[in-house]
Amino acid sequence: MNRIRKAIFPVAGLGTRFLPATKAMPKEMLPVVDRPLIQHVVDEARQAGIEHFIFVTGRNKSVIEDHFDRQFELELTLTERGKKAELTLLSEDLPEAGTVSFTRQQSPLGLGHAVWCARELVGHESFALLLPDMLVQHPRGCLAQMIDAAKGLDGNANIIAVEEVPKERVHMYGVVGVGPSKGEAFAITKMIEKPKASEAPSNLAITGRYILQPQIFDLLEKQAAGTGGEIQLTDAMVALARTQPFYGFKFAGRTFDCGSKIGFLTANVAYGLERVDIAPELRSEIRRLLGEK
Repeated sequence: MNRIRKAIFPVAGLGTRFLPATKAMPKEMLPVVDRPLIQHVVDEARQAGIEHFIFVTGRNKSVIEDHFDRQFELELTLTERGKKAELTLLSEDLPEAGTVSFTRQQSPLGLGHAVWCARELVGHESFALLLPDMLVQHPRGCLAQMIDAAKGLDGNANIIAVEEVPKERVHMYGVVGVGPSKGEAFAITKMIEKPKASEAPSNLAITGRYILQPQIFDLLEKQAAGTGGEIQLTDAMVALARTQPFYGFKFAGRTFDCGSKIGFLTANVAYGLERVDIAPELRSEIRRLLGEK
């Protein structure tokens, strides 16, 4: 497979499940410990070698753009106060000039439409798609694992990260059928969006990390609205699978669905317990809250 240089981050959602917290602040900027949710996902992409970060935004999302830019007043204040560690942290998180692009999704027409809005910025090359709601906790990162697995596949292959979910919950996800293995991946025989448990081809759910070929844009441009009156990415992938191979990849790591309150709160605890500077005290506080000694 060709080198993956660009990644799309759809960040135009309204975040209604987190109101009133998201009334004036994008849900992607909600902190998981001390880093915004979107920063964690960008970190994963950067670790995987992504060079161009493409954000599909909407109204009231300008703070995301500000986050990935310099703040001279803050840097000046930190310099005057001798806060070298904080300055270094900000510098490390700052993308290089010209590596970040923003485009608008003017209407909330679904994930497929959001991806299509980035077509001119991606151009005619393979690209990664990362949904910011999903965090994957693993030292290697989900996208880096996918890129490693892709090296043994055809140049026009599409790859989808999947994980096992309880059979009674398959109706909440896009689910794939399992074909022959090829290296660390397996051929996808079918894709069904939110199937009934009795109709699901497996219990492997699509989890928000994709490597896709640029021909998906041509299909999305003509894609009719599907479930919920939105342009569904899964529908376009099903159409693309008629002419290009699709593979599933079971990655290592734990997933947190930060689009839900429980997933978001669990992610904060899990990432906090991973931090050597706060983990001991956090464990003590959790025990105290649970009434344990």
